[in-house]
Amino acid sequence: MSVHYTLNLRVFWPLVTGLCTALVCLYHVLRGSGGDRAESPDGADGGFPLLKVVVLLLLGYILLRCRHAVRQRFLPGSPRLGRHSTFSPRHFREPSLGILLESYYEHEVRLSPHVLGHSKAHVSRIVGELVRAGRARGSPGPIPGGALALAFRGDFIQVGSAYEQHKIRRPDGFDVLVPLRLPPLVALEPRSLGAEPALAPAFHGCFVCALKAPPGASGGHWLRDCKPFADGFCVDVLGRRHLSATMVLRWFQSHLQRSLATVRYSLEGRCRVSLTHGGLEQPPTLHILPCRTDYGCCRLSMAVRLIPAVHLGDGVFLVAPPPPPSPVGPLSVLPGGLRTDALWGVNTARQEQKLLSWLQERAPPGACYLKCLQLLKALRDLGARGLDPTAATQWGRILSSYMLKTVLLAVLLREEAPAQGWDEAHVGERLEELVQFLRDCLLRRHTLFHCVLGPGGAAAEVGPLPKVLREAAPVDLLAAFDKHARELAAARLLSTWRRLPQLLRVYGGPRYLARCPPPRSQRTQGFPGDEP
Repeated sequence: MSVHYTLNLRVFWPLVTGLCTALVCLYHVLRGSGGDRAESPDGADGGFPLLKVVVLLLLGYILLRCRHAVRQRFLPGSPRLGRHSTFSPRHFREPSLGILLESYYEHEVRLSPHVLGHSKAHVSRIVGELVRAGRARGSPGPIPGGALALAFRGDFIQVGSAYEQHKIRRPDGFDVLVPLRLPPLVALEPRSLGAEPALAPAFHGCFVCALKAPPGASGGHWLRDCKPFADGFCVDVLGRRHLSATMVLRWFQSHLQRSLATVRYSLEGRCRVSLTHGGLEQPPTLHILPCRTDYGCCRLSMAVRLIPAVHLGDGVFLVAPPPPPSPVGPLSVLPGGLRTDALWGVNTARQEQKLLSWLQERAPPGACYLKCLQLLKALRDLGARGLDPTAATQWGRILSSYMLKTVLLAVLLREEAPAQGWDEAHVGERLEELVQFLRDCLLRRHTLFHCVLGPGGAAAEVGPLPKVLREAAPVDLLAAFDKHARELAAARLLSTWRRLPQLLRVYGGPRYLARCPPPRSQRTQGFPGDEP
């Protein structure tokens, strides 16, 4: 994995100043311990020029910081928003809104490439060691080793906004898929539930996986040979054995805990690691805390969701448990004889990354697709201010990062020439367009479909898809939420947009973020790869 670093002036100048100060102190200590102190003919102290250099460096740092702040607040070339707006015209007539957006983006939204690169590299090293240890240990579950054991495949897939270049605020949350290796005698027959009329809309994005014999295996011998695996990881659904997401998740959590105990000692010098389980409703989370002896410039505490995944082919994975808003929890029987512990979610992050790359290749240099998506996430976070925990959780689920990314893709794909009008000078107008489209989707004036599932999936244009995804029914992402919740979300979204200049003035500035981090409800809800 290649990581590109840029010079971080916020770290460089204080580091230079501190180093020079340390040299001055060391000089005076050595000079005082040397006995006779030689003075210059005019009686001046020979250390004064060096002290003067330190003072000049400090003054230079202060002047550069002031200059940077003035440029961000009063930048003359900041994008101005259009005067003829059909959505909220009185705000776009205010010329300072473009400057406020640009300043807020620079201070609160945009991530330092230096810090993000360090964080991703650190996560990659730690998770890599953990996964390799898990592969070497084999299976500790109901089938301890052998040809029918479930095991780690040995690699991991990094998904989510941090790897799609639209993460905001702090690089402290990551999603990683951990592919599992099925026994050679086991094959899967996945089926989408999108066309099941008796099921609630929340289940339409889920899949079930029946076991079947691989090509060339005889039925009777195969059933007998696979019985240990079926008893340990499968449930009966309509007379057939189906792979259970709940059983696989329970095995995965236990196996991760054992693997972490193996590598914990080797990681002590670099960081402190711990593992928390989310029960059967959330995948386990690996917490990476900086060591007290770690003097690196990016000492961040990070949380990495480790998601068990089963590869279907062409970069598509089934994940456990199904992501919200699919109901999970205690075992229950669904219409048609289905069981909640047999439900799997689908992760199409690879196809979505290819689709974003394909759109950016068609765009001219300087297109602001990802910047608009980042500002839309920031608008969501501003709208969550002042909500009680229950309302904030519901707001974060309806306007999850995955939902907002799908809104951007839908707007880009419905335009005949999506590259037009997406330059930096039109950020405000494009943000308005995204907000208006999202409001219309919440009010059911438009339907927000999954961008991959179904015959109309746009990601099929940039790469192959497994047959089960091509033949799946289209999934309406907002159908799982009731009408009242959607209308409340649309009203608050519109209110937040109308109050945007006041909110930016109140919450803008480099110091606010440290005092008031974004609500965690927006980072813990949504699809795998759905951190802000």
